[in-house]
Amino acid sequence: MFGMGTQMSIHDFIGVVKMPKAIFIGIACQFTIMPFVGFTIAKTIGFPPEIAAGIVLIGSCSSGLASNVMTYMAGANLALSVSLTAIAQLLAPILTPLWMKILASEFVQVNFFEMMINIIVMVVLPIFAALIYNHLRKNRLKRLQSFMPVFSMAGIIYFTAVTTAAGRDHLFQVGAMLVIAAIFHNTAGYILGYWGSRLFGLDRNSCRTIAIEVGLQNGAMASGLAGQMGKLATVGLAPAIFSPWMNVSGSILANFWRKHK
Repeated sequence: MFGMGTQMSIHDFIGVVKMPKAIFIGIACQFTIMPFVGFTIAKTIGFPPEIAAGIVLIGSCSSGLASNVMTYMAGANLALSVSLTAIAQLLAPILTPLWMKILASEFVQVNFFEMMINIIVMVVLPIFAALIYNHLRKNRLKRLQSFMPVFSMAGIIYFTAVTTAAGRDHLFQVGAMLVIAAIFHNTAGYILGYWGSRLFGLDRNSCRTIAIEVGLQNGAMASGLAGQMGKLATVGLAPAIFSPWMNVSGSILANFWRKHK
């Protein structure tokens, strides 16, 4: 998360003032569509309780920097994407545990305040620390800016490897169905995010941006929260499976949209 913060600035948050309607619609789509789609898929397929909770968890998380990269590749509204990601990180400490409490309590025990504190410590504080560091260091930050994304990616790969190893037995049982769930969940995010924002009259470029923001969640955040819950081998499996698929599908969609302006 600190690595993510080194790629951000305080200007990323001013999109609320410049394009309030698009920001509101994007955040509303992101934090309503994906939690409910995740819950519906988990209940319909009938996953074991803790695996189902992981699907709700990844759906309840905010978007990450990957959505900004995909938006840039697609030639969509990058300013809107960056602002949506920034605002979503600030809202995650409230909205992620709220949806987990509402939708996932039947699967696992959810402590709202404990999860909220975990997200603040794990997501918000490192990002703010990086923003302060950016401001203080200014032009002397170039080496860190080039190093931190690589370091962050190494951390994500490590988390994915540990989760996969820890959940090996569960993967043999539900791995194939989790891949199917990831495809449905991710595709629904793109479709509903796009047409949901079109319904409220946004231009097509902004709708493409919101579709990407809704379809791509912060898998690292979901894995971290699963680890904090002590259920990395079960709740953490969905983030470990969903994250690679989201990057593949996001790249395909971004390249398609880049060729079809």
